[in-house]
Amino acid sequence: MVYLDFEKPLADIEGKAEELRTMARKADGPVDVEKEAAALDKKAGDLLKELYRSLDPWRKTQVARHPDRPHCRDYVDALFSEYTPLAGDRAFGDDHAVMGGLARFNDAPCVVIGQEKGNDTKSRIHHNFGMARPEGYRKAIRLMDMAHRFGLPVITLVDTPGAYPGKGAEERGQSEAIARCTQKCLDIGVPLVSVIIGEGGSGGAVAFATANRIAMLEHSIYSVISPEGCASILWKDAERMREAAEALRLTAQNLKRLGVIDRVIAEPLGGAQRDRAAAIKAVGTEIAAMLKDLSGKKPAELIKDRRQKFLSMGSKSLA
Repeated sequence: MVYLDFEKPLADIEGKAEELRTMARKADGPVDVEKEAAALDKKAGDLLKELYRSLDPWRKTQVARHPDRPHCRDYVDALFSEYTPLAGDRAFGDDHAVMGGLARFNDAPCVVIGQEKGNDTKSRIHHNFGMARPEGYRKAIRLMDMAHRFGLPVITLVDTPGAYPGKGAEERGQSEAIARCTQKCLDIGVPLVSVIIGEGGSGGAVAFATANRIAMLEHSIYSVISPEGCASILWKDAERMREAAEALRLTAQNLKRLGVIDRVIAEPLGGAQRDRAAAIKAVGTEIAAMLKDLSGKKPAELIKDRRQKFLSMGSKSLA
């Protein structure tokens, strides 16, 4: 288990409980440590509840970036059957930061698209930490075109710090690819639902989340820029990221009140990383509910619904 900075006291308590149990297992004779270990477990549980009772925006950002949270691949493997990945944009190459293809959700055919960050050093480099290049967005466009042609609902799983800002990506038309992917989301005449499972960073997230219905995991974030980037621009000081996170209104709770998203998905106590199976199941339940809400709507209705959703954003206040 990887502990975040604010979880250090919790790490100490849980570490002591594990040490006691390890000593008991290694002892030659019977050693009764369970009572003391159970007391530490209770103390750790109470502290966990206290820590997660009211996380501030910066701590939520840290949780959203936790390396042990379930990633796109985990959701696809658990929630979808007959997943057939499709690769490439038919123009330049295949972007491993974006995965997608044909699948079945609750035994109904669909197209699923998402950003994959990877779960260790090798896979994170392979997937470019979930930061897509132009060919990734163009692959998503190709998949959405196919979904529209065959009348298949589209499900997107968003988890990216943002689009890749490298020189090669800019040379190949990064901003144009993001804009066209966003436009494609608006144009397709099939249900489009999106779940932000970790970070929803900048245009890289909007290009996948311009959907009829948008849900966010309780401790995920969705923002036009990272707190560090915002602090660097506004105050020339990235260390003011806590202040920036507060000002950006990037939490699921704030965005629900503003009308930017439609649903907040509760996470297990301590975040999705502490009970991955429960978090994945909760996401599956919400995807099913969102698709049911859109079932039976004609293509023109779906397009109008999607456009109106985004035109009305900003009309609500946090006050």
